[in-house]
Amino acid sequence: MIRSRLIGTGSYLPSRVVTNEELAGITGVSPASIERLTGIRTRRWAAEYEASSDMAIAAGRQALEAAGCAPSSVDAIILSTTSPDMAFPSTACAVQRALGCKQIGAFDVSASCSGFLYALSMAQAMIQNTQVRTCLVIGSEVKSRSLDYQDKATTLLFGDGAGAVLVRGEDDRSPEWRGILSVKLYADGAYHGLIRVPSGGSRMPLTSETFRAKGHALRMRGAPLFRLAVRRVEHAVQEILKEFGVRSEDIGQVVLHQANGRILSHIAGRLGVGRDRLASVIERYGNTSSASLPIALDDAVRSGNVSPGDLLLLGSFGGGLTWATSLVRW
Repeated sequence: MIRSRLIGTGSYLPSRVVTNEELAGITGVSPASIERLTGIRTRRWAAEYEASSDMAIAAGRQALEAAGCAPSSVDAIILSTTSPDMAFPSTACAVQRALGCKQIGAFDVSASCSGFLYALSMAQAMIQNTQVRTCLVIGSEVKSRSLDYQDKATTLLFGDGAGAVLVRGEDDRSPEWRGILSVKLYADGAYHGLIRVPSGGSRMPLTSETFRAKGHALRMRGAPLFRLAVRRVEHAVQEILKEFGVRSEDIGQVVLHQANGRILSHIAGRLGVGRDRLASVIERYGNTSSASLPIALDDAVRSGNVSPGDLLLLGSFGGGLTWATSLVRW
């Protein structure tokens, strides 16, 4: 039986640290209020010369090094991003070229903050149908360039970064399943407008008028989005745990999209999971959209909070509305 194992993780965060004190000067919200509302103390913003591909390349290299694999061993690259280098070609192709991989399949996925788990699901499917053996899955986002600094709902939250995992198919017939047990994907387009960048696509091309109106900036109706997301993710988590007969005490680490500190605490509390089993980097890095889950996973692995045989619960939600869950045996 072919099983999809996560054999290496990596991440990259830009060197520029943006503090709450700096944002207080921009937005007029006090540092203490920012931390109370978001759970964030600092976030990272990309340098002028850094694009999504640059960060994805660095995170991908780190995942390959962690797995002890050469770029030539990679059979596919799937990159989740809503902030690509350009409309086309795909940012994944730039990553493939820079890493020196073979002439393999490489493509982008756009599913907002749920994109990493959408990409992981595709990697699992490609491995299980023997189309590929080893797949590099990356989430990379430069959200700071889509911010309107007068919009407190987004400016306080978002940061930049990239996270990656290397997934390999292994013929494992042992009774103890190690690898990806399941990935569940969901969407509800009825809530399409809760978070979006209005202009720049075929519906509303970017013009001088839309630019002056800041139509290229990220817009979010945070309160309804988060209320919906919490309910949907909680229900999806309960479903996947029930399907596999897993109790909350069986979970080694809960790794969620790092949207907001209060949301992380709320979901973990509903699951009965203490802070020692909740992967959290929101305080340091902010909300890095689809990169946040793999960044948090890499941090948990490198911090020694994940051991062989641990059961990991992954969950995310974002624009679309999209959400996803996964169970992984490390």
